[in-house]
Amino acid sequence: MARWLRPLVGALLLLEGAAALSFLHHRYEELVQALFRVQSQCPYVTRIYSIGRSVEGRHLYVLEFSDYPGIHEPLEPEFKYVGNMHGNEVLGRELLLQLSEFLCEEYRRGNERITRLIHDTRIHIMPSMNPDGYEVAAKQGPDSNGYLTGRNNANGVDLNRNFPDLNTFMYYSREISGPNHHIPLPDNWKSQVEPETLAVIQWISSYNFVLSANLHGGAVVANYPYDKSQDQRFRSHRRTVNTPTPDDKLFQKLAKTYSYAHSWMHRGWNCGDYFADGITNGASWYSLSKGMQDFNYLYTNCFEITLELSCNKFPPEEDLERQWMANREALVAFIEEVHQGIKGMVSDENNNGIAGAVISVQGISHDITSGDTGDYFRLLLPGTYTVTASAEGYQPLTVTITVGPAAPSLVHFQLKQEVVRKPAERKASGTRMNNKALQKKVVPRATRRGTQR
Repeated sequence: MARWLRPLVGALLLLEGAAALSFLHHRYEELVQALFRVQSQCPYVTRIYSIGRSVEGRHLYVLEFSDYPGIHEPLEPEFKYVGNMHGNEVLGRELLLQLSEFLCEEYRRGNERITRLIHDTRIHIMPSMNPDGYEVAAKQGPDSNGYLTGRNNANGVDLNRNFPDLNTFMYYSREISGPNHHIPLPDNWKSQVEPETLAVIQWISSYNFVLSANLHGGAVVANYPYDKSQDQRFRSHRRTVNTPTPDDKLFQKLAKTYSYAHSWMHRGWNCGDYFADGITNGASWYSLSKGMQDFNYLYTNCFEITLELSCNKFPPEEDLERQWMANREALVAFIEEVHQGIKGMVSDENNNGIAGAVISVQGISHDITSGDTGDYFRLLLPGTYTVTASAEGYQPLTVTITVGPAAPSLVHFQLKQEVVRKPAERKASGTRMNNKALQKKVVPRATRRGTQR
């Protein structure tokens, strides 16, 4: 099917029985009521939970959609949307509330596409990561809201510059062939981040998220990692230097999925800027440090992009319906992107899942790990790959697989334990080696004593 036809077909599938929604700006109490209203309307496929509180004590609520809410089903991927990270960028907040209502209503109507999506995916929606900043921005409202009013949290900190800087460590690690995934956090990281940032880091450490997007405003473009340039000379605002990840082609495809399903993002000309296909590498646009997007990729298994959705950070209510219609298909289509590449179980010879097994793809220097139950998810473009699963205490296993353009390929790994010789066997082997070396008279005495130890 031609690329331009897919958004049209998807949109037609969603139009059938689409619910009439209210298009209003929601203050904190109204946001909470809206979330609990959705949960009450779809109690069997939703769950509300809080990942923590803001500086001023507001809950950071998440609405989950799943056929088994609260439970991770092996081989079912975890997906998340995060909105309103900057308190005065409010469209994402409203779109995620609309999406929540829409998923519930269409599930109740028996929409086949939405039903399949909820049954096959565990979807987590956080409408607001910065409820304190939003309240500051909302007091001024759309008409007089300043460009920075309410952007930061209640402590005056930009949350998208508040995550531990793993990029610098990664760039150095790459030069010395160090780790390329799950880069460890600095020892004092908790004292350096805000309550909202801490809550998100603990959240994404507790769930094996596979794909994610965080929603912003002020431009119209799908932005993908890396956000931070390796060349420190280009750290200033608006200096451009493309800084791709090892998964650059995949990230471009993910970004294009959203931009081409959006009504006008893919056209490129928006808000006085031009982005080909409506996408950009983050550092190529401007370099930023300690962002959430790069942190997801470097610390977890999650591939995250940043969606800039409106020229106006705080659009008037009369524009919300138009924006929802422009983004509705894109929001659904992007969730569906979690179902590509390969997935499977990593287990031992007794079929027990192995957590933390490393999945490596030859030619892509970024690995992912299996989750607590031993299941893994590796997003990949269609093609043929050589994939290796390895875990401490087990023999690695390598297979060649072909990934198609539709559903993910199911590839299981059953690892055999490494054979550990008994001390007596190792000593006997060492003695045989030394005797052979003595016969050849090529091993110095000091070396022989060292070998025996």
